[in-house]
Amino acid sequence: MSVLPFPSFLDDVKEKGLKRAVFEVVDESVERLTAGMNIQDIREALRGEAPSRKPNPRLQPHADGFWLHMRPSYFHSDMTGLYPTFRLGWLSTYFVFFETITGILLMVWYTPSPEIAYSNMINMLTNVPLGQLMRDLHRLGAEAMVLIVALHMVRTWVTGSYKRPRQFTWFTGLILLVITGFLSFTGYLLPWDQLALWAVTIGASMIEATPPPVVGENLNLLIRGGPEIGANGLLRFYLLHVLALPALLFVFTGVHYYKVIVHGHSLPPQKENIGEDTAKRVPLDKRVYFIPDVLTSELLWVAVTTLILVVLCIWFYDAPLEHHADPQVTPLGTTAPWYFLWIQGALKLGDKVFWGLIFPGALLGVMAVWPYIDVTASRRFAHRRFALTLILLLISFVTILSYMGLPEFGVVTAADTAIIHEMTYPPAHNHMGKLLPVPYDQLVPGMYTTSEFSDEEITLADFNQEIETIMAPVALGSRVQSIEANLLDELQNQDYLVVTNLNFAPVPGDAPELRAAMEEFAAMVASHDKELVNAWGGVIITQNQADLKRIDVILSWDTVEVENGRPMLDADGNPVLVRDAEGNVVRSQNIQHIFVHQDGGYFSN
Repeated sequence: MSVLPFPSFLDDVKEKGLKRAVFEVVDESVERLTAGMNIQDIREALRGEAPSRKPNPRLQPHADGFWLHMRPSYFHSDMTGLYPTFRLGWLSTYFVFFETITGILLMVWYTPSPEIAYSNMINMLTNVPLGQLMRDLHRLGAEAMVLIVALHMVRTWVTGSYKRPRQFTWFTGLILLVITGFLSFTGYLLPWDQLALWAVTIGASMIEATPPPVVGENLNLLIRGGPEIGANGLLRFYLLHVLALPALLFVFTGVHYYKVIVHGHSLPPQKENIGEDTAKRVPLDKRVYFIPDVLTSELLWVAVTTLILVVLCIWFYDAPLEHHADPQVTPLGTTAPWYFLWIQGALKLGDKVFWGLIFPGALLGVMAVWPYIDVTASRRFAHRRFALTLILLLISFVTILSYMGLPEFGVVTAADTAIIHEMTYPPAHNHMGKLLPVPYDQLVPGMYTTSEFSDEEITLADFNQEIETIMAPVALGSRVQSIEANLLDELQNQDYLVVTNLNFAPVPGDAPELRAAMEEFAAMVASHDKELVNAWGGVIITQNQADLKRIDVILSWDTVEVENGRPMLDADGNPVLVRDAEGNVVRSQNIQHIFVHQDGGYFSN
């Protein structure tokens, strides 16, 4: 007899044997953890057998469990296929937890400081085991989550699932869509690279349009943490991303799921009589129990979706990371994140206040109250032509506005700026300027010109004076002199130049990739012959330090009259040139330089 006031495990072993006593302890623990299902019940469920105990123990976890009270104990068989939900609601929830898990892993290695954040990103990509995979998964999951939630809203509209009694369910879904967009937007800044800084700068500047001006200006300061986004702004975006917005997301996800359970999943429109809502009244022959059928199906969806994301991130997708954020340098063609492109496109239509604030706010407001406006009883497609036309028009309108938000639409970039940028810009979106990928040993010090690849003969008698004028502001004189002295003999024999004072040399034969870059440079100059008249391009490479080379890219052309960003043409279709008071054609120049380190990693060797 036990000395304790309750039977002990040893008493059970003595009475029933070790094997039986251990099994009963494990069986009881499993039943407590599952809130009602023991080992036998789980075995029967996994085998697809009917439950042997009455009442059905598979329903008890929904009544007594912590997690499964958020899921229906059984589904209508018409709701277990792809149509009408297409699993979009479930996928939205999956990405909530997927982003939470991958985000927590990234937080371990991240510090929200402009001085450290970017180096943290480099460290994650290079030193942390599976760090790049986790970042790629988190970024791809964020993009997918925005898209999936938006598609879920569209599906709900198309099937009329927002109708009574699910109006508030639709409203909570709309709030979740907005929170999802802002979650992805706030996370955009955290890598602290050029793409992040300027995309968020553009997005945050939209709030400045809030009337009256004093309100807009102060809201902008509140979001940025100062006149420019810096340490305060990064910290605020970080706290919003990892604390405030996730808290709201989980709260409204819980409310949304609760309302779905209360009202049930709306059946396909053609499966219900007009005006009836029979989602909660599921006949016995139409019931598909969550355990085991729906649960095993969802576990399969988890495995397949995760596998797809991993495969995409290993072989096809890399989260972009540009060079370190520089508030003093504005990248060419910067846009807001793709899911806010429609607002950026709308801003090109006119007033900043109307198209940047009133229009998006009114659109969200109409969507929020639409279930209370659309009180027609029928959910069938043939009876809802106006609602379906409205959503198709909305999708088309947003798509067109998103296209208008691209930098190519409605923004004229000067040809010289575009060409210089194309030659020199740093790594961005797995792409970079034409010169950076050239192997370091092929960047032979010297002066090279696009005229080498042109049919026109260039006379340098007056040309050298122009070179000296261009180079004076960047203190290239001494370096050019040394290059000239070294290349004197070579240049005398070049038939594509008439040389009177030595400057340029041919591209060396053992530098094929440098030659290819110069050929592309020449082709770009030639393709803009209406805007860049009598243009030539040059590249000057100098050994700045033992393991560091400087590359100066020059573009010079006859200045053309411009109207609305386009070159003006005369009656014969020729560009109208700008002339000074003496009637001489005015020359324009653009010059940019970059540095290439021997260990820069832009090239393969």
